[in-house]
Amino acid sequence: MANLLDIRRRIRSVRNTQQITRAMKTVSAAKLRRAQERVFAARPYAAALRTVLANLARRIEGLEHPLLEVRPETKVLVTVITGDRGLCGAFNTNVMRLTTAFIRERPDQEIQLMAVGRKGRDFFRRQGHTFLEEHVNLFSALNLGHARAIGKRIIDAYSTAGFDAVYLAYNEFKSVIQQRLVIEPILPMNPGTLGEEASQVDYIYEQPPQEIFNRLLPQYVEIQVHRALLESVAAEHGARMAAMDTASRNAGEMIDMLTLNMNRVRQAAITREIIEVVSGASS
Repeated sequence: MANLLDIRRRIRSVRNTQQITRAMKTVSAAKLRRAQERVFAARPYAAALRTVLANLARRIEGLEHPLLEVRPETKVLVTVITGDRGLCGAFNTNVMRLTTAFIRERPDQEIQLMAVGRKGRDFFRRQGHTFLEEHVNLFSALNLGHARAIGKRIIDAYSTAGFDAVYLAYNEFKSVIQQRLVIEPILPMNPGTLGEEASQVDYIYEQPPQEIFNRLLPQYVEIQVHRALLESVAAEHGARMAAMDTASRNAGEMIDMLTLNMNRVRQAAITREIIEVVSGASS
C-alpha cells in the first residue's frame, strides 16, 4: 500500500495537471469564439459566389473551362486538413481514418496527398505516402493568403492534367461539441450542379459572362479551400475545449479518489498507533 507521502505527491501532480487543462479549455473557448465568427462570415460569401457562378453558367452556351473538364479518375489528389497540435480528442485521428478508408476503397487509382497540418503530415509520412506539398504551422495566423497559395497549387495541378480529381478531407464545424467529417470533391466543377443553384435574379454584367466566369471560378476554388480551413480551425478549438473539459472533470474525480484513499491510509496509521500505545500500556 502506498504511503501518505506518495499519495500527497500524486494528488499534487494531478492538481497541477488539472490547472493546465482548465487553462487550455479557457484559451480554446476564447479562440473558438473568434473562429466561429470567421466561419459564419465565410459561409454566406462562399454560397453567394456559388450562386453568381450558377447564374453565369446558365447564361453561357457551350460552357468551357479547364476546371470543368471531366476525366476518368486515375490520378487523385486528396488535401488532408488536420491540426498542428494534439490534445484535442479524436479530432485529428478521425480525419486520418477517413482519408485512409478513402484510399483503401480506391486500390486501382494513384492517390497523392497534400498535407495541411503537422499531425496529418507526420501520420501519412510514417505510412509511406507521397505528398504533392506540405503546409504546417498555418493555423496560428491563418489568413486568405494561405488559402490562395494552396488553391493556386491545386488549380495548377489540375489544369495541367496532373490530377483527374481533387478532394478535400476535413472536419466541418457544427457546434462546440460536434464536428462532421467531410471528404468532398472540389475539382472538377460540375456545371450541372451549378445550374441547379441558379437564382431567379437576372443580373446585368458589364463584361461578357464567359470572361467573368473564367475569373471567378479559380477564386471560388480558393474560397472553398479557405472555408474548409476555417471550418477545421473552429472544429479543432471546439474539440480541444471539450477534451480539456473532460480531462478536468476526470482529474477532479481522481483527486477525490486519491484524497479518500489518503484519508483511509491516515486513519489506518492512526488506528495502528493507538493499538500499539494501548498494547504497550497493557503489557
